[in-house]
Amino acid sequence: MKKVLALLVALLMVLSLCSLAAAEGPVAKEDIKIGFVHISDPSDMGYTYNHDLGTKAMMEALGLRDDQVINKYNVPETSECETAINELIDAGCNIIFCTSFGHGDYALAAAQAYPEIEFCHATGYYAAIYDLPNYHNYFASVYEARYLAGIAAGLKTETNLLGYVAAHPFAEVISGFTGFYLGAKSVNPDVEMIVMYTNDWNDPTKEAQVAKALIDQGADVISQHCDSTAPATTAEANGVFQVGYNSDMIPAAPNASLVSARIDWSKYLIYAIESYLAGEAIVTDWSQGIAEGAVYISALNTDIIAEGTEEAIAIAQAALISGELEVFAGPLYGNDGEIAKITDFAGNVLFECAEGTVFVEPASAPSFNAILQGITVIE
Repeated sequence: MKKVLALLVALLMVLSLCSLAAAEGPVAKEDIKIGFVHISDPSDMGYTYNHDLGTKAMMEALGLRDDQVINKYNVPETSECETAINELIDAGCNIIFCTSFGHGDYALAAAQAYPEIEFCHATGYYAAIYDLPNYHNYFASVYEARYLAGIAAGLKTETNLLGYVAAHPFAEVISGFTGFYLGAKSVNPDVEMIVMYTNDWNDPTKEAQVAKALIDQGADVISQHCDSTAPATTAEANGVFQVGYNSDMIPAAPNASLVSARIDWSKYLIYAIESYLAGEAIVTDWSQGIAEGAVYISALNTDIIAEGTEEAIAIAQAALISGELEVFAGPLYGNDGEIAKITDFAGNVLFECAEGTVFVEPASAPSFNAILQGITVIE
């Protein structure tokens, strides 16, 4: 009888230990390895710089060592991404973050091949389609921060013409510049905007050329969805003003940069890694905004902003947080004068921005792709 009791006690202890291990997740915090695939490197002072800041904040918050994080920088949206992912897998990474839109196909293929590894992809939309337990998409409601930054531009412009240096004609970019324009329009009903694409996420030479072309068209405030500070320095060199993205660009252009719209990537990184360590499922799609502190604007350049800017932004920010203000609230009109329509890849209408409606961006997959009245895209 004593032997039976001893065996039962031993069995209960084993089960207890197994239960504890399951509660603590697949690996201990001191053993986790995390990989990142970046399209550029932190010297861009833009997208990768900002994402890297999020990584460092996450490491500090979770108490991780430098040797637990492996970064693959300057990885283009080509088969080189597959190579980078495989190197991270070979290095023993438990969770891998691919941070550029075009990395999605390679991250998806790897997730299918390695179900024991978690893959998190920024700005994509495959997670909901493929429904893999180890593949996730994440982004942030940066259009809210762009709306606030647009207020600074709308109050500053004297020509009532804004210019926007845009990377690609994707919904992610269109959503952002629409938010910026609507913010400017909220304080300056006469403002219009011209947009030009570089067709590249990070090309300082092209970004400078496009910024100069916009200035030559009469734009006296330039904004951007591209990765470098070239639009800021070009604005300063030409005596106009600029609104940045991803980093505080005042040091690069102290006489031109008004403010920047930014994302705090650490919010998601901490969430995803804590979930993994706890053995909890990471959500399929993740997005947060102003209210959660996932997006924000950098410090205003008080030396050059227009009078009343700080107060106008504070009012709008409070309204965004409370829910009183919605960026994509109808009615919104397209360049044809008709109600703006959100469409899918095949051109099918998904949503009409009519009176009384609010278009809510799907989590992690910006979808606002209508070009509004007052915005002109120059090919």
